[in-house]
Amino acid sequence: MLGIHLTPPCDGSPMPEAPLIRQWLLLRRLSGQRYGMTLEEMADEAGVSSRTIRRDLRAFERAGFPLVERVEEQGLKRWRLDGQSKLPELTFTFDQAASLYLGRHLMEPLAGTLFWSSSQQAFQKIRAMLGTDVLAYLDTFRAAFHQTAVGTSDYTKKADLIDQLMVGIEDQKAVFITYRSLRATEPVTYDVHPYGLAFHRGSLYLVGWAPEHDKIRHLKVDRLSDAEATLVPFHRPEDFDLQEHLAASFGIYRGDGEVRVKVRFSSTVSRYVEESNWHPSQKLTSEPDGSLTATFRLDGTREIKAWILGFGRHAEVLEPEELREEMREELAMAAAQYGQASCQTLKAPRSDQGLPIHSSNT
Repeated sequence: MLGIHLTPPCDGSPMPEAPLIRQWLLLRRLSGQRYGMTLEEMADEAGVSSRTIRRDLRAFERAGFPLVERVEEQGLKRWRLDGQSKLPELTFTFDQAASLYLGRHLMEPLAGTLFWSSSQQAFQKIRAMLGTDVLAYLDTFRAAFHQTAVGTSDYTKKADLIDQLMVGIEDQKAVFITYRSLRATEPVTYDVHPYGLAFHRGSLYLVGWAPEHDKIRHLKVDRLSDAEATLVPFHRPEDFDLQEHLAASFGIYRGDGEVRVKVRFSSTVSRYVEESNWHPSQKLTSEPDGSLTATFRLDGTREIKAWILGFGRHAEVLEPEELREEMREELAMAAAQYGQASCQTLKAPRSDQGLPIHSSNT
């Protein structure tokens, strides 16, 4: 079964305590126990102290979970979650159930995480409630919708690795990783202080401080071959916010300082650019000839450069001059690769060509 499971270290030392993972697994166990669990049973299974479990139980009560405490003979206490008598019955109209069922593919990025198996169990219950005839009818709707999966990652085989990263994030423990960057010929191993995980364009990225490099690094989880949470604590800066940290990026990578990027898009693609919010700082100005000028304030040009190249001849960098020169060199090399002397000697494309690779021709 897919999901997250915690295993104690081989040397017999206590398992690193990760509150989010531990409490999630504890909720699942209490939900599935008809007669409940004792404090000692929960502590032994989680590998933590009874005091820690008591804090977890109090947190569940404050959150409003239907926690039931039962006292047996000789004062022995057991706890369980009573989802039947305390929680209101969940009822859905047909369109609500259909929307949830048809949208289940949106949960696929959770594959390999501790929430994946529970989400799949929830969809199994919906399928059972709807019945085969209704499901067959819904399949006709499903055929009308398609989500592309170009470039998305598959984490179904990285459950243990993501488990270790979550332990480090939640308990602020250093994680010893084996990582091979895109340009490296061999993998390297070093410690990282994990701050959080970011999901970008179908892939997970680990954001954390790398003492060996003396800076925050963004590491694609796909390139991690091993991760082991240690018992070495680290202090995450109190003012660190993952969303704020990435706010100035045009995606997932950060640069070395603020830069103003100004791009002119031809009338052929101006409407396409206007349709989406590419960055919080964007300012779009429509020009009289139908073209569009877009201005961004970013902390680097690495990712926006690749994005602009996707528009081909329909995008021209106006600022900064350094990026404009990089684009000129990039396009010249591309032209030479196709046997052309320069970009200017390229034959003009037909009227149905030249649209950005980001969209279709309609």
